[in-house]
Order: sequence, then structure tokens, then C-alpha cells
Amino acid sequence: MKIWQKATDSKKEVEQFTIGRDPEFDLILAPFDVLGSMAHAAMLSEIGLLTDEENQTLQKGLKEIYFEIEKGQFQIASGVEDVHSQVEFLLTERYGEVGKKLHSGRSRNDQVLVDLKLYYRAAIREIMEETQVLFDLLSQLAEKHQHDLMPGYTHTQLAMPSSFGLWFSSFAEGLTEDLGLLKAAFDLSNKNPLGSAAGYGSSFPLNRTLTTELLGFADLHHNVINAQNSRGKTERTIAFALAGIAGTLNKLATDVCLFMNQHFAFISFPDELTTGSSIMPHKKNPDVFELIRAKTNQIQAVPTSVGFLLTNMSTGYHRDMQLLKEEIFPAFETLKACLSMNTFMLKEIRVKQDILQNPFYKHLFSVEVVNDLVLQGVPFRDAYKKVGLDIEADQFTPDQSQVNHSHEGSIGNLCMDQIKVKMTAQLTQFKFEKIDQAFAKLLK
Repeated sequence: MKIWQKATDSKKEVEQFTIGRDPEFDLILAPFDVLGSMAHAAMLSEIGLLTDEENQTLQKGLKEIYFEIEKGQFQIASGVEDVHSQVEFLLTERYGEVGKKLHSGRSRNDQVLVDLKLYYRAAIREIMEETQVLFDLLSQLAEKHQHDLMPGYTHTQLAMPSSFGLWFSSFAEGLTEDLGLLKAAFDLSNKNPLGSAAGYGSSFPLNRTLTTELLGFADLHHNVINAQNSRGKTERTIAFALAGIAGTLNKLATDVCLFMNQHFAFISFPDELTTGSSIMPHKKNPDVFELIRAKTNQIQAVPTSVGFLLTNMSTGYHRDMQLLKEEIFPAFETLKACLSMNTFMLKEIRVKQDILQNPFYKHLFSVEVVNDLVLQGVPFRDAYKKVGLDIEADQFTPDQSQVNHSHEGSIGNLCMDQIKVKMTAQLTQFKFEKIDQAFAKLLK
């Protein structure tokens, strides 16, 4: 039975095709559906569409269902279309006719939108928290290995001296920039669409400001059409934000796979964190980072998939939007796992010492020698030519013991304090305290 069903039911084939993967996603949305309904019921009471007693009954019943969901005791019964129907049917079954009043003043469109926005806020929070943990570890590794030199590359060719501190801190600062995109996604997710109904409002005197406050939203989508049109725009922005973080992790994973190669042997991991071969006893494969590389590539493809789903879509709701969940929900879970596994693995990374003492890397120091000559008064072009000729004649013998870089963001001055300030500034923009307070008040 469906809450919109009248005398005629859908064909089984149509129903199976249109439902798709929604049942599994509905279980993820279930707690957020209940919270949205609690706020909606409180608002209906405030405008006189429910009595105080009816609201109290609905609040009691919704809290019961919420905690059943939290305990894993909630299921969508066979024949029930979705989570929204299941919640309404449970309320009606347990508390009678008052359960049928809950849907007044809203459509499944804005109900789904609220559920999604609440879920996105929570999922973004988890990504932010995992990113912060990885950032802290990268910062510690950068400071620990600031003076451990390694080769730097351009065009995958030996270029100039670098350091593991510089390498680790590059990803740390990159994550601070990635959170800027995540904040934009959070801002779109943190606007209340409830009260937009099917996208054209309601003849009931709804108090949309009240539900905005009750659900801890920072603002509401004021225009009801724009509220509906935000579906798709929100997912597109989320997709780009997740892809940004994924891109940073992808480059890190690629570097790790390369640097673990025996021809480089810059880093290693304990045997139990690598995998072996069925016929080659010596193998220690970086399977975790290869899978991170693959999974982050999948995430970086999500903006394209979302973009194609939204192409040529006119104003208003379309069933095409249902498929956005198949792109966004798994992307959140995959990225969270990739962040967590990076932290798990990098805690055990082993860095090789004194790499650049090997004469093989002497050409890395060509720029250092050119710059030393310039500091002694030799014109840059003359210094460049001299060093080039020395290299060609195999007479280049630099001092490979140290590198003197002191400017901001260089080997000798990582600016970790400034990078940490950047991260703190990004994190404080996410106002989760207001959300926590609102939910605590609903559930008290």
C-alpha cells in the first residue's frame, strides 16, 4: 500500500523498476525522516492544524521510532513503499487517526528534500572529522621528517631537492583548501526546503521559519520553486567537494605506490600492512594504496555522472533525481573509508634516511650550485652555463650534505603553524553546535 495510492495499483514491473535501490537508501535516511517529521508536527501544532494533545502524541510516537532506528530495530515492511510511508503507518497503527494528520502541509518532494539535507549535513560532518584526523597526522609527520631529504620531481624526472616534511605538509595544506569546497556543499545542505511542498507552496499558513529553527538550519530556501530546484544543485556541489578531497588522496596514493617501488625504496610499511604474491615470495604489494587510488578515481568521476543526470532538466521535480542517491551516498562512504585507511596506514610509514647522500642524486643540486654562484656575484646566465658545462663534462661535484632553503613554505620553513591556522579557520566555519542543540531539544 502506498500513501498516494487510490483505486489502481502500479504494475509489478513498473514498481520494481521505479523503486530501484531506494529501499537501502531509505534506511540511511530513516532517522532524518523522523527528525523532520518531529519538527513538522510541532509547526502544525503552532499554526493550529494539530491540537497540543495530538502533537504530544505524535512527538511521543516519533521519538519511539527514532530510538528503534538507532537500535537497529526499524525495518520497512514488505509492501510498504518507502521510509515515509513506514513511519506514517507505524504511527497510525500505534496511535490511531492522528498518524494520518502528519502529512498535512507537505509533499513527499519536500519531505525527501529535508531528509536528504539532514543526511548530507551529517555525512559532510563525518568527512570533515576524518579529514581533520588525517590532517593532524600529516602535520605530525611533516614536523618529524622536515629535515629528511628526498628527490623532487617534475615530468617524473629528477628535479631539485625536496624533503619528506615538505611532501607531507603539501597534502596537509591541500586538505585545508579542499575543506573550502566542502563548506560550500555544507552551506547548500544547511538550508531548509520544508514547506515548499511539491515546489509551489501550500495554502496552509505554514511557519517555515519555525521548522528552520527546530532543525538547526542556518537559513531556508525562501522561494519554494528554488527550494525544489536546489535538489541537484546541492548534489552537484557535494560531488565536486568530495572529488576535491579525493583528488588530494589520489595524488598521495600514487606517490606512495611509486616511492614503495624497489627502484625508489624511499618508504616502506610493516609486512602486515602489505600483501604478497601467490608465486613470488619477495613481493610486498601496496594494495591498500592502489585501491585508494582506484576508489578516489571513482569519486572524481561522480561530478560528471551527476552532471549528466541533471542535463536538460526543467524546473520542478523529476524522477531522474532519484538516481542522484546512487552516486552521492556511496561516494560519501567510499571517501570516508579512504580517509580512514590513509590515517591507519600512514601511522606506520617508515621513511628512509640520507637518500640524497647517494651520488646518483648529485644533479638534483644543480640549482643550488647556480644560486650559490649568483650570490657570489656571477650573473645568473653565466652561472647556469658554467654548471651545465660541468654536468656535461662529468665534473659536477656538489655538496650533497645540506640544503639552505629558508623562505616561506620551503624545506627549511614549512610554515606548519600557518597551515594549522588555515585548518582551524576552515573547521570553525562549520556550525555543528547549532545542529546538535536543535536535535537535542527535539529528542529531549
